[in-house]
Amino acid sequence: MTELAKKRPEFRNINAFKDLTTYRMAPAAWVSILHRASGAIMFLLLPFVIWMFDTSVSSEISFGKFKAAFNAGLGFVPGWFIKLVALALIWAYMHHLIAGLRHLWMDVSHDAVTKEFGKTSAVFTLAVSIGLTLVLGAKLFGLY
Repeated sequence: MTELAKKRPEFRNINAFKDLTTYRMAPAAWVSILHRASGAIMFLLLPFVIWMFDTSVSSEISFGKFKAAFNAGLGFVPGWFIKLVALALIWAYMHHLIAGLRHLWMDVSHDAVTKEFGKTSAVFTLAVSIGLTLVLGAKLFGLY
């Protein structure tokens, strides 16, 4: 064996509580995990999206109920919680869209994809999705 092979660490018994908590994931790993999570969130909140669309376009009366749900609440659910769910949906859509475009770009230009491009595009994806969520969330909560 060479000296290089002898210096490599061996991981035989990985302690999930000690080792996995200190593991630092790359930004691309975060984008990949959050891409899957955002897809699941959008799927699970699909009835909420259908309800929002239906009540907002059916009539003027239902649109008034739609606005009242976001301001005063709906039944026992307070309005701030409905806004929070809508904010989660906004983040999920923004992140899923931008991460999907990132994946499409990497599929189209697979010759130009490098490790550095993966890192910078992942950081860009996280920054833009969070930035757009903050801007749209500020509008949702009436800050402008």
